[in-house]
Amino acid sequence: MTADLVLTGGTVLTVDRRRPTAEAVAVQSGRIAFVGSARDARRWVGAGTEVIELAGRTVLPGFQDAHVHVASGGLARLQCDLRAAESPDGYASVVRAYAAAHPEAEWIVGDGWSADDFGGPMPTREQLDAILPDRPVYLETRDAHTAWVNTRGLELAGVTSTTRNPAGGVIDRDASGAPSGTLHENARRLVQAHLPDPAAADWEEAIRGAQRELHGLGITTCQEADLGADLFEPYRRLAERGELTMRLEGNLSWDDARRDDQLDELLDRRARGTVGRMRIRGAKLFQDGVAENFTAAMLEPYRDASGATTTNTGLSLFDPRRLADDVTLLDRHGFQVHVHAIGDRAVRECLDALAVAAEANGRRDARHHLAHLQFVHADDLPRFAALGVAANVTPLWAVRSGYVEELTVPFVSERAAAAMYPFGSLARAGARLAFGSDWSVSSPDPFLQLAVAIERRLPDAPEDEPFLPAERLSLEAALEAATLGSAYVNHLDGETGSITVGKLADLVVVDRDLTDRGAGSIAEAGAALTLVEGEPVHAAGVDAPS
Repeated sequence: MTADLVLTGGTVLTVDRRRPTAEAVAVQSGRIAFVGSARDARRWVGAGTEVIELAGRTVLPGFQDAHVHVASGGLARLQCDLRAAESPDGYASVVRAYAAAHPEAEWIVGDGWSADDFGGPMPTREQLDAILPDRPVYLETRDAHTAWVNTRGLELAGVTSTTRNPAGGVIDRDASGAPSGTLHENARRLVQAHLPDPAAADWEEAIRGAQRELHGLGITTCQEADLGADLFEPYRRLAERGELTMRLEGNLSWDDARRDDQLDELLDRRARGTVGRMRIRGAKLFQDGVAENFTAAMLEPYRDASGATTTNTGLSLFDPRRLADDVTLLDRHGFQVHVHAIGDRAVRECLDALAVAAEANGRRDARHHLAHLQFVHADDLPRFAALGVAANVTPLWAVRSGYVEELTVPFVSERAAAAMYPFGSLARAGARLAFGSDWSVSSPDPFLQLAVAIERRLPDAPEDEPFLPAERLSLEAALEAATLGSAYVNHLDGETGSITVGKLADLVVVDRDLTDRGAGSIAEAGAALTLVEGEPVHAAGVDAPS
């Protein structure tokens, strides 16, 4: 029996503990038929077999991103994208240029600014007014937890000095009590309700563009972190037409402002959401905000700029009893619960809620997971393994960035600051790790994520001290989190996530030997070829199989 495709003459890192390395892989009918030596691979070569000589390059299982905003990441490329600018002047130039290029746009909408680029207080509406006074502007941060709005945008939304903070949200105000121009968490909804909705065709274009970008990074499977009602039909149409070449696990949005009247809607979309390579199993909740705007829910209060203890411990977007009720309801109806949890109190509240659900409904193979986990109290580390809850971590945030050193560490307790992004501690406590990029908040590049998880510093700052080096992961552990661990969270570990005979041939050929320290930083590596079921979805530097 011969193979359709043989990859040979390189290093195969299988992420299969029974056989960690090999030299060759054979693919037949979209599945892995052989893993072994280059010599033994020859018997799989026949007249119709395509052979790719790896020339020392590495083959990995296709990367899987367990928490990514595919559609909004693609849409950001089509809107006012501030990611390449890294200063107030840079942001101003991008906004001016975008507004000039889109005179027909009723609103200027975009995202990608970073609070630490302003060197202190949040930006103001007056700063945007100086750029564009007559057209409304709405710009979200890279982390999508804060919006920067000009005066015209606030006026159109009716946000004034008499507008009260909504539940789970904060309106920043100036000394007179007027809105200063930044809206945190649920306060963003006050303006979002007035933004023009992207057309379905725009969403489809955004998803296709994002998919090309992700395949180009070696990513074969994504968990769409927040598949709202507006995204359901665009995704479904692409899946029906076979244009969804990646595997997509979708999370339906559970609205904290509504009660269980939304359950029937989610059950209906879940039932209709298994199409082609698309599956819907998850429900997404937010339990808190982020530390840099003091909305992450913390066990100990924040400090002020002088170091004095305040009364603010952040926001729990769900009352803990309400959270337990909703999580139990979702678990009872077979949803995989996926919760944004940054602060250590939010993490504890989520674990408590999942424990209540397990007690009420019984344990099942639910694969619930908590995302981001910037702070986890030491007492809660072993609870992940005990409850069977996966730790869906975001590697690129675990560095000495402005967000960490200027906007977080000075304002949280010493205990919390000493245990940020505890990847190593979670792994040692037996938690199953998965990697989620949170793109477009962070880069989706899995090679960069591997490098940071291993080094705990940015590759372009090798002189920096590693950030909490005890929390570093080995290459093997990081690679497993980016592939098999994420496949577990995606309910796909029986079919993907490792290079194992019988599994689907979702593979990436790396442009170098990752085990060769002389080949350069892992962060500099790239995907030369990405295969989904043995079919090329990206090729750069190798001849793709026909």
